[in-house]
Amino acid sequence: MTTSFHPPQRTLMGPGPSDVNPRILEAMSRPTIGHLDPKFIEMMDEVKALLQYAFQTKNELTMPVSAPGSAGMETCFVNLVEPGDKVIVCQNGVFGGRMKENVERCGGEAIMVEDEWGKVVDPAKLEAALKANPDASVVAFVHAETSTGAQSDAKTLVEIAHKYDCLAIVDAVTSLGGTPIKVDEWGIDAIYSGTQKCLSCTPGLSPVSFSPAALEKIKNRKTKAQSWFLDLNLVMGYWGGEGKRAYHHTAPINALYGLHESLVILKEEGLENAWARHAKHHLALRAGLEAMGLKFVVDEKDRLPQLNAVYIPDGVDDVAVRSALLNDYSLEIGAGLGVMAGKVWRIGLMGHACNKRNVLLCLGALGDVLSRMNVSVDKESAVGAAQKILAA
Repeated sequence: MTTSFHPPQRTLMGPGPSDVNPRILEAMSRPTIGHLDPKFIEMMDEVKALLQYAFQTKNELTMPVSAPGSAGMETCFVNLVEPGDKVIVCQNGVFGGRMKENVERCGGEAIMVEDEWGKVVDPAKLEAALKANPDASVVAFVHAETSTGAQSDAKTLVEIAHKYDCLAIVDAVTSLGGTPIKVDEWGIDAIYSGTQKCLSCTPGLSPVSFSPAALEKIKNRKTKAQSWFLDLNLVMGYWGGEGKRAYHHTAPINALYGLHESLVILKEEGLENAWARHAKHHLALRAGLEAMGLKFVVDEKDRLPQLNAVYIPDGVDDVAVRSALLNDYSLEIGAGLGVMAGKVWRIGLMGHACNKRNVLLCLGALGDVLSRMNVSVDKESAVGAAQKILAA
């Protein structure tokens, strides 16, 4: 007989989802009310304001899409790309490739600017592509490439896009809440993220924000957006204004309770403090991993603090190590994607999971598993190196 599902208690240190703060799980268990209930609409207004804080923007069109981060990506493309539009897509990992797919499915032409996986997007290559394609209307790039742990210079890339009269679409799925994102200061036109990374919420919602220039383009489209559900000209009636809302779809009510709580927690900590916490724990984890002899994929100056990609030592069985960590320590770390599959581990330090206990657990567990597989590692030195950073 099938019975209720009771998942095991895991420590999630992969590329996402991350550990969910218990406060958020409690918030999601609260009574469900109607999605047009005046009290729920009050909460929606608070979610918008809190997301504006998280994104560092005053954009009126700032809201969570009622689906995971991939739908946030699609929302940006189906609303800003029309058939025949030329879009410069920067790819330095898996998720730039998904941007290309979106452009093509919207009927646009994707001009690719490619960089080696593990490297950041090269601003000079972007500028060269824009000079060669003066009719381009959009530039799209990933700020925090989750497949490699590389963090590109969003501010510079947006400046170059604007220099050539292009709107800039930015993937901030892994960066929001963990590393600086300044939408208004950097001039970002469209940005999307996910709730399951540094916001420590459950998967299922995608925060997005659109500049006035992007909104102008959305309102003046020549063709209908190819997705009815993600058409912002329709969704704006539900999320766009204050007070009275027009019905568009039944919002994921309890999931939005969770997002609200996660954003309250972020506001309580303070954005700058959250950024500093991720940076410090990254340094501690880095010290331990390097003491163990592991090498990072990304150059130090370009690393994303909350996603640490390291090369798997020669001769080590990727799946066996991750299985042992899961079975023996209930600890999840991530595998490589695409060309990095079987070559790297991706260790997340995101949101609620970014803490001293998890850093030390990961180093101790990984050191133990590798030692059992006859890999020469000094687990004690690794843990000690991390503790030195954490005590500073």
